[in-house]
Amino acid sequence: MSSTLELAKDLISRQSITPKDEGCQQLMAERLESIGFTITHLKNGDVTNLWARRGTEAPLFVFAGHTDVVPTGPEANWTYPPFEPTEHNGLLYGRGAADMKGSLASMIIASENFIREHEQHNGSIGFLITSDEEGPAVEGTVAVLEHLASANEKIDWCLVGEPSSTEKIGDVVKNGRRGSLGAVLTIHGKQGHVAYPHLAQNPIHQAAPFLAELVNTEWDKGNASFPATSFQISNIHSGTGATNVIPGDIEVMFNFRFSTEVTDKELKQRVTTILAKYDLKYNIEWNLSGNPFLTEKGRLVEATQDAIKTVTGYETELSTAGGTSDGRFIAPTGAQVIELGPLNKTIHQIDENVSIADLEQLSVIYEQILKNLLT
Repeated sequence: MSSTLELAKDLISRQSITPKDEGCQQLMAERLESIGFTITHLKNGDVTNLWARRGTEAPLFVFAGHTDVVPTGPEANWTYPPFEPTEHNGLLYGRGAADMKGSLASMIIASENFIREHEQHNGSIGFLITSDEEGPAVEGTVAVLEHLASANEKIDWCLVGEPSSTEKIGDVVKNGRRGSLGAVLTIHGKQGHVAYPHLAQNPIHQAAPFLAELVNTEWDKGNASFPATSFQISNIHSGTGATNVIPGDIEVMFNFRFSTEVTDKELKQRVTTILAKYDLKYNIEWNLSGNPFLTEKGRLVEATQDAIKTVTGYETELSTAGGTSDGRFIAPTGAQVIELGPLNKTIHQIDENVSIADLEQLSVIYEQILKNLLT
């Protein structure tokens, strides 16, 4: 068994459903300490964080990732038990195999191999690991960044091990992400009997033209790096359950995934303007999960593209599509941030799996990136 596969299986076997870590970070810390990393454990409530650094000089290259995983769903529906990593037909099955314990194993092995050959490398290598990425994401990477700021440690380059690949390992690298702005909107009417609508105010009827306008609004056209901002309604709740009662309120949950062509403040203002247009009585609660970020072509992007080409022989595509990641917290510190990891076809699914050969290749790509930047 290869070192990467062995470590990946050890990590997957730990039932670290968010925000639990179940010893994953301690296992990683022991491996890193043995090759010269200084270890700092940062505990925040139920969340476990790890900061590890080798070297004191700039530039600082950081591997970032998370040990927590999403719940398994009905375990009876899995072909193999989700926390008993199983090899079958060249694939490694288990919760977290692709998102993202496979990446963590590849990072560790890449670092061990790199340091074995380049003990006196330039700059520094860091690991920023949390157990709060799949959860609220408020006590994890954000807390570690606050610790680094207080210690005057600045990240120059960061590689987040999120599963970025689509058809083959390294074919897509995320060099940015859209922003995410969510809202819970409650529109108030007046409850009454359906037979006497003149004595009530139906908030569903009041909301309908307003929501239709939101759905049909063009928020921006996007740009060369980002698709146009999208608006999606995710939940609508109203009514008492009875067929003869006009409800008093309707609750609507919606989300913007927005580009750099618009700000969260502009989106809020435009929604408020449309609400005023329909003279609605309402309450709205906003939640900004993260602003959009983009890492332009530079040392990190070029080193990553070169490493993928060297190891695989093909070019990689830069993309900002998909959901959010903890890169949204790291980029505002001034760091260049990219995401590179396994195929994302099975993440968060029953029978999550990753190609064993891909994990081996990913480790070599990570090692080559270290060579490109720190030698």
